Amino acid sequence: MAVLESIVDASFHPLADGTAPEWATAWGEDAFGVWVEFSVGAVTQRMRWCPPGTFPMGSPKTEFGRYGDEGPQHSVTLTSGYWMFDTPCTQALWVAVMGENPSKHQADDCPVESVSWNDCQAFIETINARIPALELSLPTEAQWEYACRAGTQTATYAGDARNEEELVAALEDIAWFDGTIPDSRFHVQPVKLKRPNAWGLYDTLGNVDEWCSTGGFDYQPEVEVDPFAEPEARGDRVIRGGSWVGSARFVRAAFRFWFEPGVRIDNLGFRAARVQRS
Repeated sequence: MAVLESIVDASFHPLADGTAPEWATAWGEDAFGVWVEFSVGAVTQRMRWCPPGTFPMGSPKTEFGRYGDEGPQHSVTLTSGYWMFDTPCTQALWVAVMGENPSKHQADDCPVESVSWNDCQAFIETINARIPALELSLPTEAQWEYACRAGTQTATYAGDARNEEELVAALEDIAWFDGTIPDSRFHVQPVKLKRPNAWGLYDTLGNVDEWCSTGGFDYQPEVEVDPFAEPEARGDRVIRGGSWVGSARFVRAAFRFWFEPGVRIDNLGFRAARVQRS
């Protein structure tokens, strides 16, 4: 096993012992933190490290554009760190795993879209069988929001807003939504063209809404540890992040919505995660 020279605090560095997971094809550190990559054929996917921690989930009552189901804001602790795709799953990776492209607007470097929650589960099952010990899953809603925020507590990781104009300005450099896409290409956009958050994650806001593993549920004011709302077989699944077709109000870290697991629309995709176990 090759050795990684670590300069990151071992208290949250998953590769601090100098070794990487057996499924990784490359790994390292940069200004955003620790990363690993895996490959399927000629396609490589990078994942970023999200350290364990505590954050305020949801939005405060004073946040512009807030919906009632984003509260009450409450403290959530995630006890395990996890790896998260640094982009939504691309069409190139989906095709490498599944052999076909379901997307309405097809381009290798765009997020896969028009995939249901059930489709995402089939993708995850297939890739996990292909790469032993990879153990991907959809992130929980709490894992998704924690990763999107990357240590921030504002409406977007670029800052807060007091009105629609300020929110659009905050999002302009970080997100694809209906205020940043010209009519001539009003569809899903290539990944990594906007500024990432502090943990090196691209397109968590805008471009495509992203499926989470959890079902829809109402927030409670109590402190939560590793929350998981088990979805019913035919119940709704949470989506997060907003998309290319949505307004700025939907493209906030706390925005949440639900769809039935069989829904397929061309602004709906996903990114996968892996809880660090070994």
